Amino acid sequence: MPYSSSSGGGATSAQASADHVRSSRRSISYHSVDVNGLKIFYREAGPVDAPAVLLLHGFPSSSRMWEPLLPLLADKYHLIAPDYPGFGHSSAPPPSDFSYTFDNIAGVIGELTAKLGLTNYVLLMQDYGGPVGFRMALADPERIRGIIIQNAVSHEQGLSPLWEARRKYWADPAHELEALRANFTSLEATRQRHLGSSPHPERYDPDTWIDEYAFLTRPGQAEIQTTLFLDYRTNVASYPKWQDWLRKTRPPTLVVWGKYDRSFTVAGAAAYRDDVPDAEVHMLEAGHFALDEATDDIAGLVRDFLARLGGHTG
Repeated sequence: MPYSSSSGGGATSAQASADHVRSSRRSISYHSVDVNGLKIFYREAGPVDAPAVLLLHGFPSSSRMWEPLLPLLADKYHLIAPDYPGFGHSSAPPPSDFSYTFDNIAGVIGELTAKLGLTNYVLLMQDYGGPVGFRMALADPERIRGIIIQNAVSHEQGLSPLWEARRKYWADPAHELEALRANFTSLEATRQRHLGSSPHPERYDPDTWIDEYAFLTRPGQAEIQTTLFLDYRTNVASYPKWQDWLRKTRPPTLVVWGKYDRSFTVAGAAAYRDDVPDAEVHMLEAGHFALDEATDDIAGLVRDFLARLGGHTG
């Protein structure tokens, strides 16, 4: 499959496809269900009998990050976008009452899919969505029809120099906590997570990082997020296992990558081709949250990819 670069300034294949997209919010709805004693919130769109897509959000966002994309896919696909425990509108018990690990979060979202009757689906994963989604894929590979990666890393070369401070926290959390907060959860870090190195900061809505910072400063959130991030080291340790699954399974794979991401390098996007040679990789004029700047590109690429999928399962 081709390796390409897409931008808002030229006539790309992504834009050509997006030209035919009709936005509709009619089918979007908002729900909460009980999963193992937790209230799990999710957004739903599209016909319930259509092929399913499970959209897994990043840090410090929630299912809200997918709002620009949902109406652009809802005519043909059944979309489920949950909030993890501790995020968005889902329950956020203190770490003394819920173990904030990626294993546990993946287990909760797996239970949600079972409760909603999703027997197979495409995974659309961004940032934290990668660790959650890969755990789900390895636990129930027969459910996976394909994967879409949006700035979610599964290879060491995808981690930028910003991760040096974060690795120090993993090694010595008691002494490195304040440095982590400045690097990871401050207002400026939250802003830069969106802007990255984009030459077009005027295209970014400041409400995104202001709202996320408001979320991060809610009572109890500092403990929840630093506890969960301490467990992120298990993701890096799991990279070889995820790569092995990719090599053995060769799932249909689409990578849409914002190249202005300061945390995750473009090498992290290219690395998926080492595991799945037929992976379709597109570099976008966008940052870590690529939907901020490249909604139309992503919608066109995702629709084209989904339309080509056959009956593959893991």
